Amino acid sequence: MRSTYRVQLRPGFGFAETAAIVDYLSDLGVGALYTSPILTPTPGSTHGYDVVDPTRANPELGGEAGRRALVDRLRAAGLDLVVDIVPNHMAVEVPSTNKWWWDVLAHGPESRYAGYFDIESFPVLLPVLGSDEDVSELRVDGDVLRYYDHTFPIAPGTGEGDAVDVHDRQHYRLIDWRRAGQELNYRRFFDVTTLAGVRVEVPEVFDATHGEVLRWVSEGDVQGLRIDHPDGLADPGGYVRRLAERARCWIVVEKILEPGEDLPASWPVAGTTGYDALREVCGVFVDQSAEEAFTKLADSLEVPTDYAAVLDESRRLITSQSLATEVRRIASHVSDVDPAAAREAVAELMVSFPVYRSYLPEGVEYLTAALARARSQRPDLGEALAAIDTQLRAGGELATRLQQTSGMVVAKGTEDTAFYRYTRFAALNEVGGDPSHFGVSVAEFHTAQAHREANHPLAMTALSTHDTKRSEDVRARMAVLAELPDEFGDAVHRWTAQRGIPEPSLNLLAWQTLLGAWPINPDRLSAYLDKAAKESKIRTSWTEHDEEFEETVRAWPRAVLGDPGLLAEVKAFAARITPFGWSNSLGQKLLQLAGPGIPDVYQGTELWDLSLVDPDNRRPVDFADRADLVSKLATGWPPPIDETGAVKLHLVRTVLRLRHERPSLFTGYAPVYATGSAAHHVVAFERSGLIAVATRLPVALPGWGDTVLDLPDGEWVDQLTGRATDGRLADTLADYPVALLVRGA
Repeated sequence: MRSTYRVQLRPGFGFAETAAIVDYLSDLGVGALYTSPILTPTPGSTHGYDVVDPTRANPELGGEAGRRALVDRLRAAGLDLVVDIVPNHMAVEVPSTNKWWWDVLAHGPESRYAGYFDIESFPVLLPVLGSDEDVSELRVDGDVLRYYDHTFPIAPGTGEGDAVDVHDRQHYRLIDWRRAGQELNYRRFFDVTTLAGVRVEVPEVFDATHGEVLRWVSEGDVQGLRIDHPDGLADPGGYVRRLAERARCWIVVEKILEPGEDLPASWPVAGTTGYDALREVCGVFVDQSAEEAFTKLADSLEVPTDYAAVLDESRRLITSQSLATEVRRIASHVSDVDPAAAREAVAELMVSFPVYRSYLPEGVEYLTAALARARSQRPDLGEALAAIDTQLRAGGELATRLQQTSGMVVAKGTEDTAFYRYTRFAALNEVGGDPSHFGVSVAEFHTAQAHREANHPLAMTALSTHDTKRSEDVRARMAVLAELPDEFGDAVHRWTAQRGIPEPSLNLLAWQTLLGAWPINPDRLSAYLDKAAKESKIRTSWTEHDEEFEETVRAWPRAVLGDPGLLAEVKAFAARITPFGWSNSLGQKLLQLAGPGIPDVYQGTELWDLSLVDPDNRRPVDFADRADLVSKLATGWPPPIDETGAVKLHLVRTVLRLRHERPSLFTGYAPVYATGSAAHHVVAFERSGLIAVATRLPVALPGWGDTVLDLPDGEWVDQLTGRATDGRLADTLADYPVALLVRGA
């Protein structure tokens, strides 16, 4: 595996359309096509994570014939295939499309599939009604029960009489959707009730859910697997060991590592999907000296600046509301403790986790740390926490359930709540990041890369994914603001006085987003801010709406863009920071592509891409335009640094093709340093006869002057320009803010 290119398949862009871009990917130098899930999902799915039938390729993408044709095209071009798979859950939103779930609803605990799903008890509670009184709206239609567009099976011999009576005889109960957070009795994906947890730890279930994908692997159609959300599984370690034994291919896991955390040593995988690399690579372009200025700015706008407090508040909100049913279920397994105290202790323990989850007996130090913090926060729960501690270390159901759920609390509390409340400097608010850690020093960056090369040299690295809060190029431009904290602060105060959003955290996020994603049309920005407001759960939420506030938020982009004076100021500020953002974008892309690990390029990001959180980052990509530019680059055209982004494509193509042609260059790791007046503006490393050089903190860079890179002996030639260099950065970086040097080229 050399590199991957992630493509989001969907109805309208299926196997045939993907096959049509294989030549482009090959010309780009890509090693493997990396797809979103391609098993059969809910009809019309635009992402594929809502699988309803894991035994066949998605017919809306072209089905088995289309899949085979794509594989043939990839083989002819010499590209591998990496497939995203979803072991944790299946979609149950439309029961009739999921034959296993339908059978469970029809036959209850007697269904042959009852053990496939993680169901606590029967009847299964299905939160689909507008209110509990809506049960009167049910009607019997032959052998099914209908509620508007929803259809449910009727158990054999129970269909006679009034619809309400028929409903009461079933192995399920339709309830008010608002009751899900407190009462649901099946495990789900986070708080998404339409995705039911699957018991993949059961061998029969593993075989049923993985048989088709493993057939693809065994027949040589698939060379790599990306595992979605392993933290939700009962036994992630056991799962990846079984999968690795059966698949014997390259495997990476979507595991969020906190700074300093490592994957369990017993997992036979290449590594993670790369959020840890994202934090390191993007962070080294942030000016750490700006932290105090941004803290003062946030304080002056009444935006919270105590990250630990925001995190605690956000996680407690999740345990008490959207995931309260999971807390209740875990607490029910705590022995000899008052039920109310058990629930509070379980919630406090999950709030206190320093990582997403522990993998007992590995990672016991994280459990110990969580217990210590929970005891310090709630000494009144000492007896309950002691009982939980004893039971956890003994293993069993309590240990399994708590480990499965801690990651849900951390993810929902951190990524989907705290990151929208703690908006001091939003470039740091990324999956796998720590917004309280203001950037990454050059020394920390080098240490992290050397660690990856030594421990997980084949792990995936990423800068943008389908789940990132904002694209790599938005973050790169926002990083420029850390070099202009006073100018930005003055502008935000001035603009807020004119057109502020009446919620401080969202207001500060909105101005950063407007500049980071500029130019952006009002519809895209409005959709993003509406989502951000609901995720923060401060003035409104997905379940408890403040319609007046939501309308204010949705109207904000047009109000700002319709104010001539304010619009002129925003345009001028964006124009000032854009060239520096381009420099940061090129720098971080080079460090990712040339550094340790297997780099992934998310669809479209080989040009400038100013996307925000999904679904904005899943918009269609103009591959024809990119293919035309690659053809132009093949003629030797040296692209300028401009709004087309052709220079980024030139960088991506150069590095990926070099990875393909000379893979031996991309081994080993050693920092390379510079001397001179601007030495702190460069970050560079050597691999094996290759040196990557990137400019950092470009705003304050007056020029390279006497700064010289300490090159090892030999003749070094920049692959981006074709020029030899003796290490003087004024010459080496005369055309581009990055250089890719190869010895003896």
